[in-house]
Amino acid sequence: MFCPFCRHAESRVVDSRATEDGYSIRRRRQCSSCGRRFTTIETASLSVVKRSGVAEPFSRSKIISGVSKACQGRPVSEDDLAMLAQEVEETIRAEGRAEVDAHQVGLAILRPLRRLDQVAYLRFASVYQGFETLEDFEDAIKALRENPETTLPPHQRTLSAT
Repeated sequence: MFCPFCRHAESRVVDSRATEDGYSIRRRRQCSSCGRRFTTIETASLSVVKRSGVAEPFSRSKIISGVSKACQGRPVSEDDLAMLAQEVEETIRAEGRAEVDAHQVGLAILRPLRRLDQVAYLRFASVYQGFETLEDFEDAIKALRENPETTLPPHQRTLSAT
């Protein structure tokens, strides 16, 4: 790490702390040459490997963008989408790999989206899983009906019971 002030290559760590999200480490450093202090942030990289074989950095904003299309017109807030993206990232990072297949990301989206909003889940699943017939939709709806308690948020469970 080069000092941002004098470009000297050596510095020592004065303080290290985990960031609020727990995925990064904030380090205060002091330059060995000029004595000035600066901060660095270290994160573990996570890459998504596309079907084409190209790897790109994991992006919560891409998760939000893709899922928001399925949630269009549904009672899903930006905060809900941010929480979903965080949950997806946590699920993927828990696997402990630096690279994950794009298909795995899609599968990680399905479970929390199913809990968040059933209609958005069906929309996303129909594209992601390539529904081709009405039977595909019927099978997905049947699966949702067989497990309604695990798919609905608590505020929707009480509404559906009335």
